[in-house]
Amino acid sequence: MTVAPHPAARLIFLDFDGTYAQHGLVPAGQLAAVRDARAAGHRVFLCTGRPKSMIPDGVLEELDGFVAAAGGYVEIDGEVLLDRRFPAALATAAVRVLDEHRIAYLLEAPEAVYGPPGVDRRLADLLGHLSAPRTPEREGPADILATLVMSDDLSTTSFGKITYFASPLPGGALIARIGDGLGVVPSSIPDMGDTAGEIHLRSVHKAVGLQVVADHLGVDVTRTVAAGDGLNDLEMLAFAGVGIAIEGSDPRVLAAADTVAPRPRDDGLRVAFTALGLLDPLGATAS
Repeated sequence: MTVAPHPAARLIFLDFDGTYAQHGLVPAGQLAAVRDARAAGHRVFLCTGRPKSMIPDGVLEELDGFVAAAGGYVEIDGEVLLDRRFPAALATAAVRVLDEHRIAYLLEAPEAVYGPPGVDRRLADLLGHLSAPRTPEREGPADILATLVMSDDLSTTSFGKITYFASPLPGGALIARIGDGLGVVPSSIPDMGDTAGEIHLRSVHKAVGLQVVADHLGVDVTRTVAAGDGLNDLEMLAFAGVGIAIEGSDPRVLAAADTVAPRPRDDGLRVAFTALGLLDPLGATAS
């Protein structure tokens, strides 16, 4: 059973890649900052564009719940509060268009990531250093294909978001060919350019998931804190009571935030949490 938070507690929402984690790995200083914020009485949630199936093992054990699929999926204490997926007709149209243009793609769902036969090899070629095993010298999201299920027929697959690569069409033209009600953001993977991105339902974004969590716990949105570095964090940063952007983010992300924190490798969360009084025991600050 979910216990209501302390009246003075904040709900803290953290983007994963580039905010909480660096190249798919959570630095020790970041983890320690989250533990200290929770020990002070606050609740900390992941708020990631990744589906549940692509969140690395062990990450969620240190958190109070999570928002995945860029706001389309919410889970707290094993209870699924939201699971938004493409309507069946739109999903079928998306697969048809992606296949027609020979685009490498992943259909992201909580239980697995789906793709056409051979997409593993195409992505290994495109993202060679990212799909290689992690070492101290070579970090990266080795889990990007860990839950991949390939099938010749994906026309009836249920999913909440699409990640695509090697597209001959820019994102706007691609979603125009699929149908109405879709949005697209550039890929969060560096150096992909206009050939890669994420397609989502336009009505789904991270602020939606944040609101679901706040409503479930009975906390006013003004008592939320959100941190992110990508374009899919814009709505969340603008909506939260306090928005934290990460140094080096797109200017639009910086403009949407209230404050800026260092990168994960520089213990950015501890810097931000300290400045906001989130590491002080509840009752010790005027918040």
